[in-house]
Amino acid sequence: MPDQSEQSPKAAQLPSLTRELRIGVVGVGQRATLALLAGRPGTARVVSCADPAERGREDARKLFGDGVHVHERYEDMLADDVDAVFVLTPDDTHTAPVLFFLGAGVAVFVEKPLAIELADCDRMLTTAADTRTRLYVGHNLRHLPVLRRMRRLIDDGAIGTVRAVWCRHFVGHGGDYYFKDWHAERARTGGLLLQKGAHDLDAIHWLAGGCSRTVTALGDLSVYGDNPHRRTDPQGSERVQDWFDTGVWPPSALRDLNPVIDVEDISMMLTRLDNGVLASYQQCHFTPDYWRNYTVIGDEGRMENLGDGIGGAEPVVKVWNSGRSGYRPEGDLSVTVTDGAGQHGGADEAIVTEFLRFVAHGGATDTSPVAAREAVAAGLAATRSLRSGGGPVEVPALDTRVADYFARHQSGSRGPARAVG
Repeated sequence: MPDQSEQSPKAAQLPSLTRELRIGVVGVGQRATLALLAGRPGTARVVSCADPAERGREDARKLFGDGVHVHERYEDMLADDVDAVFVLTPDDTHTAPVLFFLGAGVAVFVEKPLAIELADCDRMLTTAADTRTRLYVGHNLRHLPVLRRMRRLIDDGAIGTVRAVWCRHFVGHGGDYYFKDWHAERARTGGLLLQKGAHDLDAIHWLAGGCSRTVTALGDLSVYGDNPHRRTDPQGSERVQDWFDTGVWPPSALRDLNPVIDVEDISMMLTRLDNGVLASYQQCHFTPDYWRNYTVIGDEGRMENLGDGIGGAEPVVKVWNSGRSGYRPEGDLSVTVTDGAGQHGGADEAIVTEFLRFVAHGGATDTSPVAAREAVAAGLAATRSLRSGGGPVEVPALDTRVADYFARHQSGSRGPARAVG
């Protein structure tokens, strides 16, 4: 079949509102630009921010204007009459603000991963169900154009019934992104199979139509643990953009690594999903290239992506499904996916649009808090396996009452704290 080209879908337009949603931001750091996308005249406006660091509070004023209310404590944001908040703090500090705002009836967007402990994930979901307050998790890969195209091909039957999903993640900037700050510490992240892998595990589950239930994994701290060039002074308010340098190569040339490095820099995970699909996930933080490759195998064909649209050339999805053969680089179907403008191929704008629509009107979303919980659960189980010799670990299921609430798309949840209109 001839090559086809697909333009990535633009973020859906929000239904009209009679007034702007009032948005808050908790944690004005590396991902604060995500909340910047919520500033849409007539639809939503960031009116309140909180950050314990002076740099974060200064950045809040720079990003959102002098009229934004800026606080040191997120609890003080309730006085600003917010309808919804973005929780963009480090992973190990998500739980307290999420529970606080859910308890106050304020809709919450929390950046992935949902938390670094499964009990905290379940507390968040249970609180959202009990208070009927809307919860959304920022798994933006579900809006990445190349993955949406792959999911559509699966739904259209291009490869038959999915039987296996493989993902290889080459993390070419791993040293700068994950080994110079708190990401390198187990106490802050649990491990990179969780922190970095939550995106991919959610995508694997989405493509496969199920969730991990039995996992096994192996991994090592192979490269960065041997690098003696560690930072000796406290990190302070520095962020990755302050030190990021693509010109440093190989990984041994990196300097000023985090004093504590006890997370793995290469990991390999196998899992059986609840629907019988088998999956594998490999993650390496010292490759020269940075992209994800997903291979999906059905009982009537195979497909994979070459490039993922997050930097570099436009990605191509190829399908082989016409019959047996040797290696055929062109495949039977080749789809070039043209990404949208903006961060992550337009995926960031899409999830913000979806969140704002969800806050105002409710309804189904392409992301799922339960799926976000399942990604954390799988990552934690895999980390436990690799740190205990690679044996199988079972992934516990969510309470059925809570799972049912989210399966109904949080039906009956409360809308904005101040009624629209």
